[in-house]
Amino acid sequence: MKHTVTQRFSAIAAVVLGLLSPIGHANADVLPSINLQLSPWTVVARAKGIFKEEFDKVGTKEVNLIASGGAELIGAETAAVSKGAISIAQRMIYPATVHRANGLDGVIVWASEPSNRYRAPVLAAASNQSVNSLVDLDGKKFGSSRISCYWSAPTEALNSVGLPLDTRQKKGRVRYESIDNPTVAISAVISGATDATTVHLAAGNATGAWLSGKLKVVGHTPDDGVYVNHAGRVTYFAKREFVNKYPEAVKAFLASRERAMEWVLNNVDEAAKIIAKETRVPQEVAKFQITHPGQWEFMQGEPNADRARTSIKTFIDWYIKQGDDILAERSLTNTQVDSFVDGRFFAGGTHSIYR
Repeated sequence: MKHTVTQRFSAIAAVVLGLLSPIGHANADVLPSINLQLSPWTVVARAKGIFKEEFDKVGTKEVNLIASGGAELIGAETAAVSKGAISIAQRMIYPATVHRANGLDGVIVWASEPSNRYRAPVLAAASNQSVNSLVDLDGKKFGSSRISCYWSAPTEALNSVGLPLDTRQKKGRVRYESIDNPTVAISAVISGATDATTVHLAAGNATGAWLSGKLKVVGHTPDDGVYVNHAGRVTYFAKREFVNKYPEAVKAFLASRERAMEWVLNNVDEAAKIIAKETRVPQEVAKFQITHPGQWEFMQGEPNADRARTSIKTFIDWYIKQGDDILAERSLTNTQVDSFVDGRFFAGGTHSIYR
């Protein structure tokens, strides 16, 4: 009878310990396959066997890279995450936060270090002799994607010279046109339909125009500003349900990124060949996407979850004051921001890649 009681106690203890284990750890499921974005670093991780090594550790046997296509609208990756077509997606921290405010039940599992002035410059056509600096845009047309760095960075840049963009509530000094397709925004500038835009020069849809001399930089965000230090960080995010169910797969993804980033930066020429072949761009473009100071695929991570949360709270407050109607109407509380950045994957968390 004593032996039976001991057995029962052991069984109960096991159940209790299981209930007290961190969510998503003891009860984590094995993910048989995962869909990820096809990007410069993911094609390297696949080609060098990094994905296989890391995902094999957690039982995920198939990694599918989904090509977004050159005509994809900005924000489409968020819809793909919401519908499960992509498991983990990359997005800058400002638009990721806007999507959360708009109802996406997602969490940030990785955030980058602060940005820099080169990541989202204000551009004009090289042939446009009337626009050579930010002050030349007074009364002219600016076209870009509204929910992206392509709005948040030029907003701060133009405000710094006293030329605010139009908002939905108030007319500014620069006419604003929302264009969700960056290729169209660039074409509009080159054709003269608009006078300026902002894009990431290391993006595939911008690099060709830049390297061919069709564009020129006419302004940057302030080095000590809100964009550089807060709103211009890169994130990876996923649905909360997915992260809670497959935290080990998320950790394998993040570990793969760290390894791929290190290998690329130490083997630029070989990496450029892989990226050129797998993403179907010229090798010159692939190398530019690695080495340009405004690239974002190979940024270092922000290990501190609270610093990432502070960045979000800081730019929410700042952009509301600048006329950000989306965050003004559907602003996140501090508690919501805190839970938006999933501490399990940052320093000190149960599934952190940071030692």
